[in-house]
Amino acid sequence: MTAAEIIKEIRPLGSDAYKKIMFNHGAQEPVFGVKIEELKKIQKRIKKDYQLALDLYDTGVYDAMYLAGLIADDARMTKKDLQHWLDKANSPGISSYTVAWVAAGSPHGREMALKWIESKDEKTATTGWATLSSLVAITEDEDLDIPQLKKLVDRVGKSIHKAPNRVRYVMNGFLIAVGSYVAPLTEYATQVAEHIGEVTVDMGDTACKVPLATEYIEKVRQRGSVGKKRKTCKC
Repeated sequence: MTAAEIIKEIRPLGSDAYKKIMFNHGAQEPVFGVKIEELKKIQKRIKKDYQLALDLYDTGVYDAMYLAGLIADDARMTKKDLQHWLDKANSPGISSYTVAWVAAGSPHGREMALKWIESKDEKTATTGWATLSSLVAITEDEDLDIPQLKKLVDRVGKSIHKAPNRVRYVMNGFLIAVGSYVAPLTEYATQVAEHIGEVTVDMGDTACKVPLATEYIEKVRQRGSVGKKRKTCKC
């Protein structure tokens, strides 16, 4: 299939009601308003297609860009591809999720994430922290740089309340991810989360709330899931 054929297929699947929800979460036109469950049906059919994913992303259509992330062949994504995707992302749903998921699954995730979190640009820094969160969720502890992660947790503890709005949200998510997925750092992440306390983020016209990191990590601990890795972060 071509990107044009998929655009033709998904356009009529959109709804104004879902489109409004997406706008509330920061999506920008062009948006069809296609539910993720519909996009996943196409993902199931296509599975992975590197070039088609690139072509879909470049349409600039929100729904197509999201689908591009679902079918992307992460292992083939280059640094140039990932940077292009971040540069072209025009909403948090694409930059913080689609780009971060694909970056984490690529061979360049750690390098790109560490580069992105140093940026003064809110979108770029947000994507960097989101990529790190995805990385720790899908990478075995023995393959992680634990001392470096500990330093990043320290950094969150010292700077989260001074960070830009959306960056605060993903920093909090990173702390939760480390506490939940990286067993050697669960206790340390919990201590830092206790020090941080509640994180305030303007979530706009949505029902989304900022999870309290201590409570979230404790729930993971109680169900015996600490350190249990995910096969993929894409959803």
